[in-house]
Amino acid sequence: MTDTPNIELPDRLSIEPSSPYYNADLLELDVGVRFKGQDKTNVIEYCVSEGWIRVAAGTAKDRFGNQLAIKVHGPVEPYIRPRS
Repeated sequence: MTDTPNIELPDRLSIEPSSPYYNADLLELDVGVRFKGQDKTNVIEYCVSEGWIRVAAGTAKDRFGNQLAIKVHGPVEPYIRPRS
């Protein structure tokens, strides 16, 4: 299904460089997240074991310039998108 079958995705991953769960090498592989059976494109962070994702709340920013996010609970399935 993917061209990198031996890579195991972590339990928790973030796209924010200031996060301790940020991993630039994995993000270069184009990680996708399926949440409640639907592919999500606005995921900022996910945690499989706790069953939640943080998604961007529109274009709103906090006072530090970071995107506002909402934590949503449900089944999370990260995967590596196949290259086309």
